[in-house]
Order: sequence, then structure tokens, then C-alpha cells
Amino acid sequence: MSKPKSNQTPMTTKAVARIQSSEAKAGGGQVSTKGFAARAARAAANNKNG
Repeated sequence: MSKPKSNQTPMTTKAVARIQSSEAKAGGGQVSTKGFAARAARAAANNKNG
């Protein structure tokens, strides 16, 4: 996975929490494993490990 460009902010766990919360509210409490929230969570995990 590539590193973010200088003008991009890396995904954080706080941002992931907001995204998941919003997706759950819109989806009746469900968060898709293939949705944007899941991709954001993977990006945040990669940022912590990379």
C-alpha cells in the first residue's frame, strides 16, 4: 500500500468511528463489510502498522 501524498491526511481511528457510526445510523444499525467504513478501517489499520 502506498503512503499518502503530502496533501492527504491519513485515516485515523477517530475518523473510522465517525464513519461507522454514520453508516450504522443510515443502515438501521448495520455496517457492511464491503462498504466505505470497512475500507476506512483497513486504511487506518495500515497507517498504524506502516
